[in-house]
Amino acid sequence: MECAVYDTYVTRKDGKIMHFDVIVEASTPHEKAIGYGKEYLKNTGEEGQKITQEECQFCHVQEAPKIVEDSIQQSGYFIQKMEGCP
Repeated sequence: MECAVYDTYVTRKDGKIMHFDVIVEASTPHEKAIGYGKEYLKNTGEEGQKITQEECQFCHVQEAPKIVEDSIQQSGYFIQKMEGCP
């Protein structure tokens, strides 16, 4: 499966930066990827933090590893945590 990677930086409630990738099936609209990012923020207690096309930018398309593909098939997306993520 080809997937689209959205490089995302969100300011947490404590002022620190969360850096994560929202990874979705390649044909998924950008707005839907942002929605998945909002869902992730809600699940981490950071609901309401600003996430728009400015914070969640398309980066590239790549072949999805099996764990990523499985998550996308199950829930529509995969979050790759990088920095400042709980």
